This record gives sequence, structure tokens and C-alpha cells, in this order.
Amino acid sequence: MQSRFTSDFFEGNRRRLRELFTGTAPIVISANGLLQRGGDSSYAFSQDANFWYLTGIDEPDLVLVMDRDKEYLIVPARSASREAFDGAVAFEQLARRSGIATIYDDHAGWEVLEKRLAKVKSIATISPPPAYVEAYGLYTNPARAIVVTRCKAINPEAELLDVGQHLARLRMIKQPAELQAIQAAIDITIKGIQGALKPARLQKYSHEYEIEAELGHTYRAQGAHGHAFEPIVASGERACTLHNVSNSGQLSADELVLVDTGAEVEHYAADLTRTRALGQPSLRQQAIHAAVLDVQRYAIELLKPGVLLREYEQQAASYLGEKLRELGLIKASETEAIRRFCPHAMSHYLGLNVHDIGDYDRPLEPGVVLTVEPGIYVPAEGIGVRIEDNVLLTDRGNKVLSSRLSRELS
Repeated sequence: MQSRFTSDFFEGNRRRLRELFTGTAPIVISANGLLQRGGDSSYAFSQDANFWYLTGIDEPDLVLVMDRDKEYLIVPARSASREAFDGAVAFEQLARRSGIATIYDDHAGWEVLEKRLAKVKSIATISPPPAYVEAYGLYTNPARAIVVTRCKAINPEAELLDVGQHLARLRMIKQPAELQAIQAAIDITIKGIQGALKPARLQKYSHEYEIEAELGHTYRAQGAHGHAFEPIVASGERACTLHNVSNSGQLSADELVLVDTGAEVEHYAADLTRTRALGQPSLRQQAIHAAVLDVQRYAIELLKPGVLLREYEQQAASYLGEKLRELGLIKASETEAIRRFCPHAMSHYLGLNVHDIGDYDRPLEPGVVLTVEPGIYVPAEGIGVRIEDNVLLTDRGNKVLSSRLSRELS
């Protein structure tokens, strides 16, 4: 299948970054590296989204250098045994894909870069994350830190300038090819959810993982790379754990099942959630689902160019608080009380990452794609409901890209 993304797309992104970053410092950006899974095997490679946005290349450990009117790639050396297992890197293909004509092997490329870095007062890059992010309980890819350390070893006095915020501003406004990829991912996700959650099929499942397997089969069969993130299939009280990705629970006809999933198409993600009844829903289940749906409709109506996401979140949360009060879950619409039953934000940016980068202090503009995903989670009652759609900001307001997927409970 022919890619939606040509070298013109990546060349344009590099040009816009240079225009936004007005300094004269060389820009040095690393690809991700492979991460060990066990022994001599690695996890499936996932490219750094910023590096892909600027090059379109899916190889690990490369380095992109943008220096005034010059740009080049540095390709790491591979041993003969690794080439036998993983294949050789074809420089011609990298050039065609990225539009970067100058490509060096590791030795020659770092020799050129070292000569330049030794003379500069500053180096522009993307600040590496901490090795371990305690809030999420995860270790980060070390590739950025390794490249920064190597650059600083060449010139310890050079100031490091972070271009991450510039890339966030660029990536939050989606170009036509990006919107096509996102819409394709959404359309495939809709097919997956529609097929997996048909009432007749739901009655045949015994465990959550059967729904996960059905989704993955559809995504691959429809041309997606696979899941954009670990899917969540959680029924009953398990749906009250927001990222319950074990998908191993047994299904029960008196419970609801929450499915949070998205296909990935050419690196771009969909992110949709639906909550369905496994049998005849109770009045309480219906009431909570109806409340979440009402909050989502209200939140979507708020989204338009010029809106500040922080103010939007406050308005939507306040409306959610009123619904929680009507359900008898809280007495007063106060932030702490609301967060007990909905501890996550109403929206996040969507794109190359399912939780994409963006400037939350910048007013929304046409071309931004967001999720809208209110939820109410009541562990004591074994009920967790979330409804999530993907929304594009337009000149006139917004467009729900996933509107044809039913939000009904059964």
C-alpha cells in the first residue's frame, strides 16, 4: 500500500522547525533505540514520534542533524551477525523516504558533527526524559540521553537548548495527510468495535481477552499496523481501574464491559471507548451511562477555536459534578469529590502518540485533534462507564470523526 506520507511531508516539517527555532545552534535529534525484552530478544521497535515526524524513518539509533542550510543523518554501524538477523540499513531508501541526501556511517558522521560542536556555544535538541518516570512507573528509552551525553562530552561548555516545545506546537496542528491517517485509524477501530461488540457475539464470549483478540484480528485484516496502545477490555468492577490491560477477567451477564481501544495506521492512532451491557442493563447502570453520555455531549459543544483546554476542563468537570450529585454519589460539586469518581482529564491530544504532545496553555486552533472521554467509576457498585470519541477542531467549531459509532449501552 502506498504511503500517505511522501518525503515532501518530512522536508516540510524540518523546514517549519527551522523557521520556528530562530537560533543558529545545530539541531541534533535522536531516534529511539531497541529495548531488551529478555536475553538477546528485544521488544517490538517503536520509533520516537518526533524523529519520525522529521524523517519518516523507522530504524533505531539514527541521529538527525539540522545545521543552518545543511542536514544529514548518521547511521550506526551493525555487526555482520546483526545484519544477518535484522538486515542491513539501505542508505538509498533512507534518502528517498526522508528527502535527506547526505547520509553518513557512524564514524564519518560523528567526525563531521564533532568538528561543528567543538565550535558552538549551544546545541539544540529534545531534552531527554528522566530514566524512570515515577508517576507512571516506567523506564524511558535512553537514546536521547545517550546522544546528549555524547554531545556534551565533545563540548562541555555548550548550552543545551530544548526544541521540544517547538515540535509540540507543530505536531498539535494536523496536516491533511495526518488527518487522513487518523481518520483511517478511526474507521478501522469502528469496524473492530462494531464487530466485536455485536449483542449476539457478546453473549458468546466468556473472557475479556476474547474481545481483545477479535479487535486485533480486525485491525490487521483491515490494513492497520495493529493496536495503537494496549487495549483495555474490563468488565464490572475491573472497569474502575483506568488502565486495566490484563484483559483476563471472566464476563458476567449482569455487568457492563468497557472497551478502550484504537488501531494504528502509519504511526497515527485512534482512541475510542465504548461501554456495553453484557445482558439486560439495570436501571442504575442505565442512569450512570446516560449521565456520562450527557457530559460528553456537553463537553463536545464547548470545543471550538480559541478555547483554552484548562478552562474547558474546569467547565466540563463542573458539569460532571452536577451529574454525580444527581446520581447521589456526591453532595457538592467540589473538585476533590468529583475526582473520586472521575480521576482523569476530559481530553487529550491525539496523533502520532495516543496521548500526543501539545501546548495546553495555547488556545485551540483548527487542525487540532482531541479525545473527549468523560467517565464515572463506582467500584462499590461494580460499575465503570467511559465514552470516548475523537474530535477535530475546525474553523466553524468541531467535527466528531468517530460519530458513526453508536454510543448506546446495548
